[in-house]
This record gives sequence, C-alpha cells and structure tokens, in this order.
Amino acid sequence: MRFGRLALAASALLLLLTTASVPSGTPLSQTARHDVFSADTAEDGRRGAAPKPAVLRPPHEVPFGAFVGSWDTYIPQIAKLSTWLRNADLQVGHTYLAGNGWADVEGENQVLGLWSQWRLRDPARTLVLGVPMLVPNEGNLSDGQVAALLARGTKGEFDQRFLKLARKLVGFGGGDTVLTLGWEMNGTTYSSRCRPDPAAWKAYWRRIVTVMRSVPGQHFRFDFTPTRGLDAIPWTRCYPGDDVVDIIGMDAYDMPADASFEEMVTEPYGLQDQVEFAARRGKPVSYPEWGLFRNGDNPEYVRRMIEWMRTHDTAYQTVTDYCPHGFWGCDRNPRSAAVFRQLMSGSKGAPGGVSSRAPARR
Repeated sequence: MRFGRLALAASALLLLLTTASVPSGTPLSQTARHDVFSADTAEDGRRGAAPKPAVLRPPHEVPFGAFVGSWDTYIPQIAKLSTWLRNADLQVGHTYLAGNGWADVEGENQVLGLWSQWRLRDPARTLVLGVPMLVPNEGNLSDGQVAALLARGTKGEFDQRFLKLARKLVGFGGGDTVLTLGWEMNGTTYSSRCRPDPAAWKAYWRRIVTVMRSVPGQHFRFDFTPTRGLDAIPWTRCYPGDDVVDIIGMDAYDMPADASFEEMVTEPYGLQDQVEFAARRGKPVSYPEWGLFRNGDNPEYVRRMIEWMRTHDTAYQTVTDYCPHGFWGCDRNPRSAAVFRQLMSGSKGAPGGVSSRAPARR
C-alpha cells in the first residue's frame, strides 16, 4: 500500500547524482525518463527516434478480483462481493504474506492451503500473492539497514526461505501463483525497497526467482509492481530483466490530490510509460492495487481506470476494497461504488482467466 510520496526534491537529488550532461532547464525526472526509454529503443537496435509500440486493444473483459483481506478467514468475502456485483466472476484472489519475520515469508500452511483450495475450485481462477523480499517488511528500517540486508540476500543467505515457500505453494496446488515480489519497490513504505542499492536489489530479485523456479512443478509468474509515477526512485532503475519478469504491474491509486486522470497517464513513469515499457518487451501489464485515495469519492477516476484496463493488454486487476480505497467494503464512496457496480456487475471476466496466458519463455 502506498501511503505517501517522497518529496520530489529528494528524488531530484538522487537523480542528480546519477545523471550526467543534463541540459540547463531540463527537469531531472524527465531527463532520466528520456535516458531510460532511449536506451530501451537502442537495445532493440533502433537508435534515435523510434515509433512508440502499439499498446491499445479493442475493449475487452479483464480477469479481476479484489483484495478483501490477507488471511484465510477473508476468503468468503470474495463470494459476498461477487453477489453484490450481481454474480460477477471474480477470477482473481489477491492476498499477501505478512512479512513480520522469515516464517511469514515461508508461508503459513493454513493460509496457503485454503487460498490454494479456492484457486483450484475453478481452473479460470488465479491467486496473486504479495511476497516481501526482506523482513521486517514494515519495520521502518533505515536505508543503510536495507542495503545491508540486500547484500546478504545477494549472497544467498535467504535462499532457503523462498525455496520453502515455492515448495509449499506447489504442494498445495498453487504452482501457477502470480507473485508480486517486493511490490512498490520504488517507494519508501517497505523494507523490500530498491533505492538503497538498486544493483543489489535487482541481483537479489534475480536470485529469488531462480531459486523459486528450481522447484519441480512450478509455473510461477513474477509481477514487477512499482507504484505509479516518480516516487523515491524511477522504477525503471529497479527493473531486474526480461528473463525474470512475466508481468509489469503498477499500483495505481487516485493520487495525488487534485490530479486529473490525464496527468496519471502522462506523468513520468505513469500509466503510459508502463504500457509502452511492457509492450517493448512483449509482456502484459497488471494493476494489483488500485482504488481511491487522495480525492475522495471520485467516480470519474473509477470509470477512466476501468476503461484504461479494458483497452490495454491487462493480465488482471484487483481493487483494494477497504476504506478509503474501496467500493463494496467502504461506505464513504457511494458515487464511485455505483459506477464500479454498474461497470463490473455480471462480468464473466476473461475466457480462461489469467491462466490462459503462457508465462514468458525461460
């Protein structure tokens, strides 16, 4: 969850240390963005100006669900939400590992088992699981402490934790789980963040993916999920590589205050940059967390966000459904709830669900 945004002055200072030959008067965030996407096209052998990739799709249904709680006791809430949406097919279940200690990252048997059972009742269903990379994940660790933990991770000190999680998921029938590993890494909320040492963070991500993919019977998909926009660090600096990422996600709340949807699309590292970055790599996008936040009851944002997801190559979307973000589980947003219900009621999702998309080639 994204509860705040680092001051842009701090981000600018960081970029100043990593960007050379900045023309006078050029915003640093825009310069870094230009450098990243220019390098992106150069990697494809298209140096200089290159056409933007096609990202629009004909309007279509997207596998969807909601985060209604982390523990096994919240699973019945999915059926209640479906009833509210006039029997819509919620194909995606979204939950998180707590991240208070390494035992949490290894996965609690009861929680993983019951969520995996929910998924196995319908082949079109998908479980999306938020997996912390470091613990305590919400321990207010300093950048120095995070950097030290990342260094230990790159050396393999935590490999067995992720190996145990992978084996449990496969054993419970959740071998095709989508993992939002180290979600919102470009922010400051979590210990599993990238800014303290981007190179180590990427190496550690790659190590975790390699370890989890080593388990027989797994078909995990790894979802690289930053927050929308320029947060503590441009999320492109954290991207660990096409071979270890299957989906390029984005947590996209209605923020900051007074922002228009157009600004959310066009801001540096915003929605448009996300879909273009993904399209160049032949990967779908996702929205594991989205909802209201800084602009109150905002039905226009809800309408535009659903339209955006239905007209791009979206693997899945899951709204955060509690106050202040949600619609069914929050009575503060009646106008937005009415729009969400109108647009999503009776939806059958996508044929085959998220599982119909083959994982990226290894």
